[in-house]
Amino acid sequence: MSEGLLRASGALAQKGLNFLTRILGIDFGEKRIGLAISDPLGFTAQGINTLPHTGLKNVIEALAEVCRQHEVREIVIGLPVNMNGSLGPKAKEILELVPRLEKKLDLPVKTWDERLSTRQVGRLMIEGGVSREERKKKSDRLAAVLILQSYLESKRNS
Repeated sequence: MSEGLLRASGALAQKGLNFLTRILGIDFGEKRIGLAISDPLGFTAQGINTLPHTGLKNVIEALAEVCRQHEVREIVIGLPVNMNGSLGPKAKEILELVPRLEKKLDLPVKTWDERLSTRQVGRLMIEGGVSREERKKKSDRLAAVLILQSYLESKRNS
C-alpha cells in the first residue's frame, strides 16, 4: 500500500471511518427494502438491489447474505421521523427491529433520519423523466443511497 494511502486511511480512522470497511444502507419499506453499499473508503454510496419484503425472517436471511458478500461491518437504517420530529408507528417499528438485526447479523446497526428521502428521490426521478413504473422499482434503492450518503458525509464532517 502506498504511503499516501496509509496516511489517508489513518486520517479516516481518526474521524471514525474504518479503512476498507463497507457500510450497508437500508430503506426498510413495507413492500420493498432498498439497499445501498459504501465504497471501501466510505466516500460514496451505490445502490445495489432491492429486496422484496417477504417476511422478516426471509429479509434478515437475505440481509445476512448481502453483508457476507460485501464484507459489511456496519449498517445504517433509515428512521422515518415525522416532520415535527415525533416518531410514528413505522419509526417505532424500525426502532424495535434494530436490536433484532444487531443480534442476527452480529453487526452494529444505527438509525438515520430519513425525513424527505423518498420524496426527494421521487422529485429527482420525475425531473429526470423516469416513468412512473420505473420510479416504483427504483425509489427504495435510491432512498437507501440518499440515507447512506448523508450518513457518510456526516461522519466525514464530524
